[in-house]
Amino acid sequence: MKLSIKALAITAAIIWGAALLIVGSANMMFPGYATNFLEVIGSVYPGYQPTTGFSSVIIGSLYGVVDAGIGAALFAWVYNFFVE
Repeated sequence: MKLSIKALAITAAIIWGAALLIVGSANMMFPGYATNFLEVIGSVYPGYQPTTGFSSVIIGSLYGVVDAGIGAALFAWVYNFFVE
């Protein structure tokens, strides 16, 4: 059974982008929430500084959408290559 590359990429992008948006927003409402997680994400995504404002949360979410979309598409492509 093959994976749909497009479907997996879109699904992963939506889930990871939404997760970063929710955690970043929660950190703004409750300072200190998931600070270590956001610092790790900030070290991975250039230009994203956690706890600096809502624009930074949006930037991190957009990075997450692109990152997860590309990663999931590559995963599905490699999976389909070896399934044959």
